[in-house]
Amino acid sequence: MTDPHNNIPRETPTTHTTINVEPERRRGGGGGMAFLIGGLLVAVLVIGYFVFVRGGAVEAPSRDVDIDVNLPKMEAPKLPPIETPTVPTPSPAPAN
Repeated sequence: MTDPHNNIPRETPTTHTTINVEPERRRGGGGGMAFLIGGLLVAVLVIGYFVFVRGGAVEAPSRDVDIDVNLPKMEAPKLPPIETPTVPTPSPAPAN
């Protein structure tokens, strides 16, 4: 027999449905890459113009360096004579 005080509702079965839809692939859209490659091409052309049309790179200066590392002999300055300090002698220990 059933208990009349037991009013727990029965669980009803539920159904869940999951739908997975793959997003459309984007085709094209290479404008950013084309802009980047075009900018690099313009930079290479400008560098080529300055290097080849305007006479090439600037000639480097001569690397001949003459350095004299012989310094004049220096002497320490003369100081006045200093009297050596005297150390006081300790007094004898007191007799007990």
